[in-house]
Amino acid sequence: MKIKYYGHSCFLIHVGGKKLIFDPFISPNPQASAININLIEADYILISHAHQDHMQDAAQIAKRTGATIISNWEITQWFAQKEQVPAVHPMNTGGQWKFDFGTVLLTPALHSSSFPDGSYGGNPNGFFIESNEGNFYYSGDTALMQDMKLLGEYKKIDFAFLPIGDNFTMGISDALIAANFIKCDKIIGMHFDTFPFIVINKQAAKVKFSNAGKELFLMDINTELSSLDIINAKVSVG
Repeated sequence: MKIKYYGHSCFLIHVGGKKLIFDPFISPNPQASAININLIEADYILISHAHQDHMQDAAQIAKRTGATIISNWEITQWFAQKEQVPAVHPMNTGGQWKFDFGTVLLTPALHSSSFPDGSYGGNPNGFFIESNEGNFYYSGDTALMQDMKLLGEYKKIDFAFLPIGDNFTMGISDALIAANFIKCDKIIGMHFDTFPFIVINKQAAKVKFSNAGKELFLMDINTELSSLDIINAKVSVG
């Protein structure tokens, strides 16, 4: 499994011979200006909620690549009707479906969700992916919540994507608690540094995780990691 970071909360993950892109917000992000979205290939686009900074480039990528959009009912219907994308797969919180790359469980998230015109975007969500190459949790934008503890009780999570920018989502301290809840020591940070409200001290964040016996990965935009590198990374305390 390979993971590429496109900034904010957008990742491209190669798993099961397929390309999954999560929450595509690239072209409006000045920090991702070197990325040409017309060169990005995708088989599936997973959208956690309807805010513009998580779905801005979804329609363009879907129409060009033929990728299937996976999201809640409201978001998939919005894209099918308003953008006429080629394929959608609607889900709802707590439901799961076996795709050709693995199984997707739509998890709850504690946030808001509305389309750019202000209309209702359904409940915000995260995704838990089980595959032959490993399992991971992409929380989407969320606050710390007890539901994460339940996920950690009955699912094995090799690594997780958690928001750490604070103000609109969890900050570093709550993300560390969330990592404990989901019983996962390998965390990839997201939703930080894109806007002034969510700029963080990256070194302090990494030290805080390290002191707790966990590893916080803060990827540079347009770089790639192997899931094996993440899973096999030795956590150093202090």
